[in-house]
Amino acid sequence: QVQLVESGGGLVQAGGSLRLSCAASGRTFSTYNMGWFRQAPGKERQFVATISWSGAITSYSDSVKGRFTISRDNAKNTVYLQMNSLKPEDTAVYYCAGRRASVVADATDPRMYDYWGQGTQVTVSS
Repeated sequence: QVQLVESGGGLVQAGGSLRLSCAASGRTFSTYNMGWFRQAPGKERQFVATISWSGAITSYSDSVKGRFTISRDNAKNTVYLQMNSLKPEDTAVYYCAGRRASVVADATDPRMYDYWGQGTQVTVSS
């Protein structure tokens, strides 16, 4: 069974950077599409970025495109989210998620994902 553990969150000033990591257990990590989502207090869980099983295809929400970069190292069973030019509105709990590589109705929908990490807090001060 797949387990995901996020790390790298913390407190940073606006304009700063953080790199989140998601370490995955299991022998089939390389067959999974991965995503990052975030959730602020009182709000719905929000799509941030996705990456295909091979890493060849990535997708970003409009709010983070150009600032965030998702990547993966299948040899290390790890997915990363490099976050640059952080803004106070990026403040949220960030979750790593995984799903089998397949066609889905909407890959940005968190309901399409089978495995989730515990989340890591990112706080951006103004």
